[in-house]
Amino acid sequence: MKHQLKLTGGLFLLAAALSYAAPAADNWDNLCTKCHGADGKGQTKVGKKLGLKDYTDAKVQADLKDDEMAKAIAEGIKDKSGKEKMKGYGSELSGDEIKALVEHVRKFKT
Repeated sequence: MKHQLKLTGGLFLLAAALSYAAPAADNWDNLCTKCHGADGKGQTKVGKKLGLKDYTDAKVQADLKDDEMAKAIAEGIKDKSGKEKMKGYGSELSGDEIKALVEHVRKFKT
């Protein structure tokens, strides 16, 4: 019985560790700020070069659709010639983490 409890507890801890989702702010800082900036304005060197949108702009936010943002985060974005403009993070982020990043972008609206 004692062995069974240890095994069950160990499996519970393993499941908890595997289901860990990083906070959206951490994912934003680690994956997005280089281009989009910490403030979401896209005024970084790379952001200016790529002509990134200002996520603090209410009009930009109104034009963004949650499902399109989630798809872009998961699959990335390519230009008309097929060249990658933004890497996809679907293999690195869970569905919940992608959804949380979309919600994080929404918080930039002023």
